[in-house]
Amino acid sequence: MGDTSDIDCGETTLRRAGEGASTAEVKAWFVREVLPLEATLVQFLRKASRSAADVEDLRQEVYMRMFETARKEIPEPTKPLLFRIARHLLIDRARREQIVSIEAVENLEALNLAIDEPGPDRTVIAREELRRMQAALDKLPRRYRIAVVMRKVEGLTTREIAQRLGIAEKTVEKHLTEGVRALANILYRDRPELGGAS
Repeated sequence: MGDTSDIDCGETTLRRAGEGASTAEVKAWFVREVLPLEATLVQFLRKASRSAADVEDLRQEVYMRMFETARKEIPEPTKPLLFRIARHLLIDRARREQIVSIEAVENLEALNLAIDEPGPDRTVIAREELRRMQAALDKLPRRYRIAVVMRKVEGLTTREIAQRLGIAEKTVEKHLTEGVRALANILYRDRPELGGAS
């Protein structure tokens, strides 16, 4: 085995073992670090899945990806990566379920469906709403704005935000509460001002 070194990748530190961890190391790590999280993982997957078969399939996919990742670099800590992989798999599955295969429909005109494209008026309204939201966000104090964007736009958890910003989770919760309250006040109080002349 070669030298081991730690690489800091945000929340997860990846430990390099030469050119990759040996199969024995990965198996030992998997049994020691991943399998004890199985009950929590299954519970997490059950909340987002429709059937027990889906949960089993997703669990196996998570395990496979964790194992493949560990063959290259063993993650430290394990839990954040495990749940990040599970979350991404759930998102991918939801996206795939919304896609209709082109082969499934021989003649699209036969469906007689209206194309759901926004008209020019809806496009103008949507752009104006985006401008209003950006103007409102720009008025927030920096710490509130960052917390709100990370939570509402990037979809990060309170814990992930706290780790990225190097502050306590309670502080993040306070920033989010105050930020959303201030944003609502700005948007509703300043509506005519931000919307421009009609």
